[in-house]
Amino acid sequence: MSDVRVRFAPSPTGSLHVGSARTALYNFLYARHCGGAMVLRIEDTDLKRSQTTHDASILRDLTWLGLQADEGPDAGGGYGPYRQSQRAHLYEKAVQKLLAEGWAYPCFCPQELLEERKERQLARGEMPVYDRTCLGLPAEEVEVRLAAGEKAAIRFRVPEGDVTFEDLIHGPITFSSNVIGDFIIKRTDGGYSYNFAVVVDDAGMEITHVIRGEDHITNTARQIMLFAALGRPAPRYGHHSLILGPDGSKLSKRHGATSIGDFRALGYLPAAMINYLALLSWHPADERDKFGLAELIAEFDIEKVSKSPAVFDVQKLNWLNGLYIRELEVAELYGLIEPYLAAAGLELAPVQREVVTEAVQPKLTVLGEAPRHVAAFVEEADVAACACAEGMLAPGSDTLFHLAREVFSAIPEEYLPVAEAQETLRGLAEKAKEQGIKGKALYHPLRIALSARDEGPELFYLVGGLGRSTILARLDAAAAYVARHKEAASP
Repeated sequence: MSDVRVRFAPSPTGSLHVGSARTALYNFLYARHCGGAMVLRIEDTDLKRSQTTHDASILRDLTWLGLQADEGPDAGGGYGPYRQSQRAHLYEKAVQKLLAEGWAYPCFCPQELLEERKERQLARGEMPVYDRTCLGLPAEEVEVRLAAGEKAAIRFRVPEGDVTFEDLIHGPITFSSNVIGDFIIKRTDGGYSYNFAVVVDDAGMEITHVIRGEDHITNTARQIMLFAALGRPAPRYGHHSLILGPDGSKLSKRHGATSIGDFRALGYLPAAMINYLALLSWHPADERDKFGLAELIAEFDIEKVSKSPAVFDVQKLNWLNGLYIRELEVAELYGLIEPYLAAAGLELAPVQREVVTEAVQPKLTVLGEAPRHVAAFVEEADVAACACAEGMLAPGSDTLFHLAREVFSAIPEEYLPVAEAQETLRGLAEKAKEQGIKGKALYHPLRIALSARDEGPELFYLVGGLGRSTILARLDAAAAYVARHKEAASP
């Protein structure tokens, strides 16, 4: 095993967003490709917004995607605890180290005053950075004010000069300390800032590579300076692009489903989600679109991830998900669609399951569509009242329905296997042909009569999945509908 260690560090303030899931995936792929380890760390220091329910749902979504971490709250490991809320003692130890070595200092400036200074700086066209009012306070004054109970934040003393790092995706990036300013690492309420906590965590967990969204690029300079002040080597950083909606704005709920939980509920398969997310900003050398997880691990190269924003194309995802659905064994597919059928109040008899599942399989892009397609096999259908009923009035349809009733009455069992259903239909087609009924004049009226729809699965699936009793009842209804129209049309 290599010394590569990456981390995925979500905040449990909501469901796992597809953007965060892609970050987790890239970390997972990089770790597995390099023979390293992935750490899952829950960044739950925002106690007001963090919820254990979100914590649990994130873990559940990662498991569903197959992105199991090597270390984490559930997996354990030698670098825990893996929740930031349990690591405050480590943050405080690091704060005291920086204070003792002159890399940090207390700041007593009230927030109102800081806001006023910021507004004045902006009005002068200056970068709003802290003016170091409290840096030069005498040590005696600081001690007296703290002893008196005066609240103070702890600021990091930013060294002069530029900070340059080689981004794994973007190449060399440079920040000037002049535009950063001394930033807070511990708030007046006793909480620790994000930039400080992640550095202590990454250092303590010996993280070697940080792969995350490009919205964190501006944090990187601060973090590198903190690593240096703590006497620890900084990890390598790689910042991938963000995911945009079709309109070019950041992907959000107004674009539709955005969380892994949403997509799971709609009936997307984890393999399809992994495949699609991997290819949003990265693609291997060949032009294939379909990759299993093992193939992605073997092919993944973080340096080949595009710097350009990725547009979330749900139509492409649907197409890809449909490919995965059509590869499933029928029995497995039934097990996956059954909860959706149950939720819709639809139930297939055991003898129907194979043929009906096989019938709807080519029609599905997501599992949640199954009830709409299965309904034709189990719901009561008034063929005479359906919107397409007039399609049963084709010339010769009365003869067709008579022949069909004759053929289907001879079925020995209630349900036919697909092969026998096909053979039965061929027999009906031969009889109808003798009466001059063929092609659309045969299949279109028959489809409407059997399903009360003018489109749907292949006819032999309807024959195999409906059952003889249902077929005969619907043929009788269709024949009665045709007879009424003929009678009404007679002079």
